[in-house]
Amino acid sequence: MQTNKTIIPAQTIGIIGGGQLGRMMAMEARYMGYKIAVLDPTPNCPTAQVADVQITAPYNDMDGIKQLTDISDVITYEFENVDLEAATYIESKGKLPQGAYALEVTQNREKEKTLMRNLNLPTPKFAIVTNAEVCKKALEDFTYPTVIKTCRGGYDGKGQLKLNSEADLEEALAFVEKNGHCMIEEWIPFDKEISVIFTRSASGDMTYFPISENEHRDHILYKTTVPANIEVELQIKANEAARVLAEDMNIVGTFAIEMFVKGNEIYLNEMAPRPHNSGHYTIEACNISQFGQHIRAICGLPLFEIKQWKQACMINILGEDMEFVLKSIPHHHTGFIHLYGKEEAKEKRKMGHITFIGNTLEEVWTQIHKFEDLKTIT
Repeated sequence: MQTNKTIIPAQTIGIIGGGQLGRMMAMEARYMGYKIAVLDPTPNCPTAQVADVQITAPYNDMDGIKQLTDISDVITYEFENVDLEAATYIESKGKLPQGAYALEVTQNREKEKTLMRNLNLPTPKFAIVTNAEVCKKALEDFTYPTVIKTCRGGYDGKGQLKLNSEADLEEALAFVEKNGHCMIEEWIPFDKEISVIFTRSASGDMTYFPISENEHRDHILYKTTVPANIEVELQIKANEAARVLAEDMNIVGTFAIEMFVKGNEIYLNEMAPRPHNSGHYTIEACNISQFGQHIRAICGLPLFEIKQWKQACMINILGEDMEFVLKSIPHHHTGFIHLYGKEEAKEKRKMGHITFIGNTLEEVWTQIHKFEDLKTIT
């Protein structure tokens, strides 16, 4: 059951998950005048630092979920691995406009890719395998390189294995035996990766943020540049694919789809039923951020028409970057630094991001180079 209620300030928005995405949702909602409750197992998590109430409990703790449901007027989530029993319960109470279905699909790569294929959307060739014998047989239909991914879990390159040649066969079979339900997927030698981020209301209105171009390092998003360097024809293809998925899944809220670009073609890779790392640039570069538009959608408010004020580049701040970033703050006057309030700066852990904006991308690159030059003086 989806709710079409209008939630107005100072009613309470509940958030499942207390990381940086929940934090940025909460900050936008607080700016609008809403109260915030968060459920997360970690005391004083990033979202709790800007919330009114924290329920400290595991994500699948039904007592905690019921408590969050009781004190919230509407509930959202910051990641897709929300317990489905919990999501179904909240939906039954009319407080989860996004519904449980989008979670069910995006939690499982098989369901995700099967849905895309059934909708005739372009995806890499794939096959589902459940043991070593099935895997060995399925690989006969693929050329190298190829990739094997777990069907559940995995992010930032975790839960997947690239196979460069037949010499990697034994490693592949061991991977499947260990993980069970897996997907073999064609390796796309793409020219670039893009993100399509949109917001859809319960009434079916959709707005699209400018398409971003992503660069990864060690399987972690390093930077996102907007606008993406793609032709208008590809922009139309990408947004149309997003529309088809959104309408079929009856999406509510902000939603992201990562796509590969190869020549004049796109291939849908993965999707996330919530705001996305590659959309952080919207905070400074657009008239409304992906988080603000998400809050409006789940609260039943009209969506804003999207306008991009500036060209932008967002760079993630990882644990190993924190010392330099903190020392650089007194020395530079460009770039918007967002730190997430995480206590421990672990290597490869996303601790924050910095967004540079300008009238042209050349102006943005100049700012970034000056910022990076600070490494020689700090």
